[in-house]
Amino acid sequence: MQNIVDRFIGYVKIDTQSDPNSKTTPSTEKQWDLANKLVEELKAIGMQDVNIDENAYIMATLPSNMERKVPTIGFISHFDTSPDYSGTHVNPQIIESYDGKDIVLNVEKDIVMSPDQFTDLKQYKGQALITTDGTTLLGADDKAGIAEIVTAMEYLINNPHIHHGDVRVAFTPDEEIGRGAHKFDVKKFNAAWAYTMDGSQIGELEYENFNAAGVTLTVKGRSVHPGYAKGKMINAVMIASEFLSMIPKKEMPQYTFHREGFFHFHDIKGNVELAVVKGIIRDHDRGNFDARKELIERITSDLIDRFGNIIELEIKDQYYNMKEKIEPLMHIVDIAEEAMLELDIEPIIKPIRGGTDGAQLSYMGLPCPNIFAGGHNFHGKYEYIPIESMKRATDVIVKIIELTARHYKDEEQDS
Repeated sequence: MQNIVDRFIGYVKIDTQSDPNSKTTPSTEKQWDLANKLVEELKAIGMQDVNIDENAYIMATLPSNMERKVPTIGFISHFDTSPDYSGTHVNPQIIESYDGKDIVLNVEKDIVMSPDQFTDLKQYKGQALITTDGTTLLGADDKAGIAEIVTAMEYLINNPHIHHGDVRVAFTPDEEIGRGAHKFDVKKFNAAWAYTMDGSQIGELEYENFNAAGVTLTVKGRSVHPGYAKGKMINAVMIASEFLSMIPKKEMPQYTFHREGFFHFHDIKGNVELAVVKGIIRDHDRGNFDARKELIERITSDLIDRFGNIIELEIKDQYYNMKEKIEPLMHIVDIAEEAMLELDIEPIIKPIRGGTDGAQLSYMGLPCPNIFAGGHNFHGKYEYIPIESMKRATDVIVKIIELTARHYKDEEQDS
C-alpha cells in the first residue's frame, strides 16, 4: 500500500495541466515532465517494448508467461489534469484515519470539506484519505489510474506464478480537453480490448456514456447610434439572448440526472455588432441526441426567418455512446464485474454522465469500458481519494488479467 501512495504522490506533485487553447500535442510542455518520468519507471520495473512517441503517447508491454495464446488486453490512463483548476504546487495531505467529521483543508484560508456537502465521504470513515491543501486540485483524475496500472504491472512481474497473457498499457496526454484519443495508435497498441482506469468511487464499472456535440451560434448585427437606430440597428446580443430563451429550461444540467440528456450553453460573448454563444448537447440515447440537434436547428431557422440571414449555426459531433460498440462484446464487461465480485467489491454499473477516452477508442476499434480509479470531487480543491480504493483498483486490474487467462484456459479444456 505504501508503494502505491508514494507513487501517486510523486505523480501529483508534477504539474501536467492541459490547455484547450493550444494547438500542439501535448497541449502543454510540462506534460512531458511526467511522461518522461513514466517511461523510465516502466523500464525500471521490468516492462518491455516501452516507448513514447512525438506526441507523448506512452505504450509498454507485460509479455505473456503462458505457452498458449491468450487475448492481449490493455489498461489506459491519462496524465494531464484539468484546466478548470490549478495543478501547480500540489501539496497532498494524508489523513490516516478519517473520523467522519469536517476536514479542514486549509486553516489560513478557512477551506473546509464537510460530509454534509460531500456525502460520499461518509462511506470512508475509518479509512486513510489523500486530500488537497485547499489551493489546487489533487490530480487523482487520472494519476490514480496511472499509479494503479504501474503498481499492478510491478506486482505481476514480481509474482510470475500468476498466469497472464500479453498485457499492454498506455498513458496519454490531453484527455481533459477531449483530445486524449485523437492521436492514439490503436493498431500499434494491438490489444483485443482494453479498460480505462478513469472512474470515480470504488466499484464503478461503466460501458455507457453520453453522445456529445458542441454548438456555436454566431450572430452578426449592425451597430448604429441608439438615438437614430429605428429600423437600422440589429442588436446581436439581444438576438443571442432570444436564442437562449428558446432552449427548454428543464432540459439543462441543473435539472437532469441519471439517463436524462441536456442542453448546456456555457459561454456568451459579444456586443451589438457580433455575438457568439457556445454550448454542448448531451444524451445517452442516439435518437434523442439527434432530436436535440434538430431542435437547435429549428430554433435557429426560426430566428433566421425573423431577423434575416445574419445567424450562423455550427453543430459538431464530439463523441458517441460506447455502448453501441461494447454491447456485442459484453464478455469484456462481464470479466471486470466478475473480478470485482471475486474481490468482494460491489460493482456499480451505471452510465457515465460525461465522456471518456474509452468512448472514442471504442469507435476507433478498441472496445474500452471504464473502471473506477477511486477519486472523488474531480477538477477542484475538494478532490480526494481513499488509499484503500487505490489498492482495490490495483487488485481489480490484476484479477481481470488473471481471469482472462483462466477463462481462455477453461475454454481450451472444454473444447
